[in-house]
Amino acid sequence: MTHPFGMQPAPRRTPLSAEEKARSETNFAPLVAESLMANGRFSVSADTPEMAELFQRVARRVGDMLGRPVVSYANGRRIVITFGQETS
Repeated sequence: MTHPFGMQPAPRRTPLSAEEKARSETNFAPLVAESLMANGRFSVSADTPEMAELFQRVARRVGDMLGRPVVSYANGRRIVITFGQETS
């Protein structure tokens, strides 16, 4: 089908399977932890609720890995993961 003005329809996203979610969480955690230790923050595009949820789980995992509070902030397009306040 031809689209006016050469516009293409938006690609359809296939939801991740449970196995893909688990693998993603496991594989992203070291990358995010490394970025936090080097830069104090990690930011990535998360324009779907599924991706925001994935990176929120990654943030929790990283907090457990590092033994420090880690927080995530999502705005519908990006998610930022950073260190939270240490409690005394």
